[in-house]
Amino acid sequence: MARAYDSTKRILVTGGAGFVGSHLIDYLLLQGHEVLCADNLFTGSKRNIGHLHNHPQLEFMRHDVCFPLYVEVDEIYNLACPASPIHYQHDPVQTTKTSVHGAINMLGLAKRLKVRILQASTSEVYGDPAVHPQTEDYWGNVNPIGLRSCYDEGKRCAETLFFDYHRQHGVEIKVARIFNTYGPRMHPSDGRVVSNFIVQALAGKPITIYGDGSQTRSFCYVDDLVRGLVALMESPADLVGPINLGNPIEFTIRELAEKVIALTNSRSPLIEMPLPADDPQQRKPDITQAQTRLGWEPAIPLDQGLPATIAYFQSLHAD
Repeated sequence: MARAYDSTKRILVTGGAGFVGSHLIDYLLLQGHEVLCADNLFTGSKRNIGHLHNHPQLEFMRHDVCFPLYVEVDEIYNLACPASPIHYQHDPVQTTKTSVHGAINMLGLAKRLKVRILQASTSEVYGDPAVHPQTEDYWGNVNPIGLRSCYDEGKRCAETLFFDYHRQHGVEIKVARIFNTYGPRMHPSDGRVVSNFIVQALAGKPITIYGDGSQTRSFCYVDDLVRGLVALMESPADLVGPINLGNPIEFTIRELAEKVIALTNSRSPLIEMPLPADDPQQRKPDITQAQTRLGWEPAIPLDQGLPATIAYFQSLHAD
């Protein structure tokens, strides 16, 4: 039986050695909770939680969520899944398994323990959206057999499983749809646009823009996202989601590249490359639900978050 909900908890974070997961663990430990970090280190890294090596309230377990996990916890954040195109397309079958089998195994654990579980879903469930900005009631425009489908459809199926476990078994669920997030501890070779541009700019290499750079993205700093995830987890039981979490301020990819060049004092030229298949032209969250029901909205603008992210990548280069 879980302890009183407002007391110190033992919390499982799957994918906890990843970019977002490690920042979430930092936050939870600062709140006084005990944290069990489960990660198979496929894309995560012990470096991301290395500063917590001797923390008395953190336990690390190398585990793949495709297999059942038998632990005793009070709460579960399910973040395990490769989240960048380069990583999730490297082994697309395993990516789908991670989303689907991982959801089944973590929901089974939540059902057995009678604890609350949050699913880190994604704006990719909207595909290349025909609605702009994207609201939670939009069903999406997804190619089910494309190169990105392993991730897009895997996450969509995970949402289905969460809602079916909720309806059929009464499991307390929370579903967050995460939009583009950036910040320190991003993997330098994850292929995401922010990390790509920074790495290229710092190395003085050409900055590659896919298409003409007019496609838009909305960038949420990781600290803001973590606050949103925790706010959703701690919200009343009847608020299950899905809830969009992201920054609604939109930038073109070309604007982002120009900001990175200016902040790094780089002389990198911009070069255009063919647009990848099924790459969304627009991506912007409608966060009305998060604002009204969670009292959450991002507080860190791109001009403040980018320098901190660049400093992190500079520290990697210095090492």
